[in-house]
Amino acid sequence: MLNVLLLGATALFAAGVFAPLLTLKKFFIFSNTVSLASSLRQLFAEGYYGLFSLIFLFSIVMPLVKLMLLFLAANRGRRGAAVHQRWLHWLARYGKWSMLDVFVVAVLLASVKLGDVAAVQIHYGLYAFALSVLITMATAVWLVRPRSDDGAVR
Repeated sequence: MLNVLLLGATALFAAGVFAPLLTLKKFFIFSNTVSLASSLRQLFAEGYYGLFSLIFLFSIVMPLVKLMLLFLAANRGRRGAAVHQRWLHWLARYGKWSMLDVFVVAVLLASVKLGDVAAVQIHYGLYAFALSVLITMATAVWLVRPRSDDGAVR
C-alpha cells in the first residue's frame, strides 16, 4: 500500500513540476501560463541564479530526496532499520521546509503583488503538486510512528 501511495506521489510530483500551474492574465489581453519547470528555466536564463538555486533546492531536490528515502524506508528489511528510522526522523523535522511551504508562499506573493494589474487562474499542476506534498507528508508520518517488535503501531 505504501509503495502505491509513494508511486502516486511521485507521479503527481512530476505532473506538478511540468504541468501548467497558473495563468497570469494582464489587462485582459496578455496571458502567460507557467509551470514550475518553465519558471526555473526562465530564472536561470535571466541570471537570477540565487533565486533559481533556492527554488530548485526546496521545490525539486528536497522533495525527490524525501521520496527516495521514503521508498527505501518503506521497503527496508531488518538490516539497517535504525539508519532508516534516523533518516525518517530527520525528514519529519526538516522535510516540512521542502515543498508546500515555499511554493504556497511564492504563489501568494505573486497573487498579492499583482493585485489589480493581473488576474491569476490556477491550473491542475498546482493541485497535483499540492496533493503530492500531502501524500508524501502523510506517508512520512505513517512510517515514523513508533511500532512494537511484532509490527503493530503503539
